[in-house]
Amino acid sequence: QVQLVESGGGLVQPGGSLRLSCAASGFTFSTYAMNWYRQAPGKERELVAAITRAGSDSIYADSVKGRFTISRDNAKNTVYLQMNSLKPEDTAVYYCNAVGQRSNYWGQGTQVTVSA
Repeated sequence: QVQLVESGGGLVQPGGSLRLSCAASGFTFSTYAMNWYRQAPGKERELVAAITRAGSDSIYADSVKGRFTISRDNAKNTVYLQMNSLKPEDTAVYYCNAVGQRSNYWGQGTQVTVSA
């Protein structure tokens, strides 16, 4: 059974940090590119960051460049999103996404709220 389980969300003040984790199981994690998406209320889901299968390359949305870092540990079947200098506009549900040659999996999401 394929599972992507996000954790690490919560309430944080502006300027604070959070580290999201996404634990994968039920598929060969190292053969999948991994993405973090987010969806704020009333907005479309948007790609935040992506990382290649080996973790050698990554891309970021312009809105998070220099503040967020995506990484993965293929030995632990886990992908991370380190979020620094958080802003109220980063408030959203964050989703983990695994993309393979023929399959595409999603987690349930974790809420991140940035507010004073």
